[in-house]
Amino acid sequence: MPDALSGVRVLDAATLFAGPLAATLLADFGAEVIKIEHPKGDPVRSHGARRDGVGLWWKMLGRNKKAITLYLGSPEGQEVFRRLAADADVVIENFRPGTLERWGLGYDELKKINPRLVLARVTGFGQTGPYSRRPGFGTLAEAMSGFAAITGEPDGPPTLPPFGLADGIAALTTAFAVMTALRAREATGEGQVVDLAIIEPILTLLGPQIITYDQLGELQARTGNRSHNNAPRNTYRTHDGGWVAISTSAQSIAERVMRLVGRPEYIDEPWFATGAERAEHADELDEAVGSWIAQRDRDEVVKAFEEAEAAVAPIYTAADVMTDPQFEALGTITTVPDDELGPVRMQNVLFRLSQTPGHIDSAGPPLGAHTAEILARYGVGEAELAELRAKGVVK
Repeated sequence: MPDALSGVRVLDAATLFAGPLAATLLADFGAEVIKIEHPKGDPVRSHGARRDGVGLWWKMLGRNKKAITLYLGSPEGQEVFRRLAADADVVIENFRPGTLERWGLGYDELKKINPRLVLARVTGFGQTGPYSRRPGFGTLAEAMSGFAAITGEPDGPPTLPPFGLADGIAALTTAFAVMTALRAREATGEGQVVDLAIIEPILTLLGPQIITYDQLGELQARTGNRSHNNAPRNTYRTHDGGWVAISTSAQSIAERVMRLVGRPEYIDEPWFATGAERAEHADELDEAVGSWIAQRDRDEVVKAFEEAEAAVAPIYTAADVMTDPQFEALGTITTVPDDELGPVRMQNVLFRLSQTPGHIDSAGPPLGAHTAEILARYGVGEAELAELRAKGVVK
C-alpha cells in the first residue's frame, strides 16, 4: 500500500525549527520533501551537539528529506525555484514578510505557475500587524503567550523552557494546517496561503486563561509543580535519590493515593471532595504523600502506585527513555542508517497508523547531497549546474 502522503511534494525552504519540523512530520508519512538550503547551510546544522563535526539535531530534523542548495536571493536561484514550485504541492517558508515578494516569489506570482500550490508561511508574528517584520523565535512566543508568566515557583522569576516548545507546537500546527489546505484543494482545485504565527498555537494550548480573564478578571499565577485544579500534584524525591510525579485529576485517583500512603482520614474531609478545594490544602497533602515516598526507592514507589491503580510516573532522562519497556513496546525510539555516523537512534514517527504507517528511512543528509539529482529532474543539465556552482547559486 502506498504511504499516506505518497505523491505529495513539499519544498522546505524554511530554516531552524518550526517550519522544517513541520516538513519532517510530512516526510515521515511519505511526502517527498526537498530541503532547500542556502549554500552555507541551514543554521540548525551547527546548533547543539555534534559528533565528528556533524550536527546531531540536523540528523533528526533533516530525516527523510532530500537536500539541495539554492541561493534564492539571486535571479538564477529564483528561476530554479520557480521550476521547482511549478511541480510542488506545498512550499514551507519562514522568511520575514515581504521577502518572497521582493524576490518575485510571492504567492501571487507562484499561483500563476501553479494554482494548486499551498504556501505555508511560518513566522514569529504572522504576515500582518505592527510586529510582523520583527525577528521572531519560539522564545518570544513562550514569553508573549503567557506561558512564561505561569511557569516557575511562586516567588521566582517567569521561566522559559530549555527547548523549542513554541516552535514544536507551531510545527505540529503547521503540518495540520497544510493537510487542511490540501483537503480543501480536493474540493476547490486551488491552493491557498497558510499564515502561521508562532505566537498563536501555544496560546491555545495554555487552556482557558483568556476566557477566564475575560469573564472573571483573574490571572493565573505561578505555582511551581502544583495545580490550581487538583492536589496532590507534584514531583517527589524518593529514598534512593530518584524522582516521581503524580497527578490526581480524577477524584477516585486522589482517594486511592491517600489510602496507599496511609492517610485515608483526609478522604472524609469536606474539602477533599473537589480538586480545587484539595489544591487549597496542597501543603498538608504534599507532606503526607511526600513523606511516604521519601521512605521508599523509586521502583518500589512506582510498583505500589501501579498496584493501587494510582497515577504515577518516574522522572526520566533521555537515558531512561532509551531503556523503558513501554517506549520499547511502542517503538518510540528507532534506529536509522546514516552514511556519516553509522546507525543512529532517534524519536520515531509521532503516531501509528494501522494501514499506512510512517517510517524513517534516512537521517539528515549532507549539505547539497541531492542538488544534482533533483535539479536534473527540472532540466538543469551538467553545464548549467556547473555555471550555477560557479556563481555561488548552489554548492
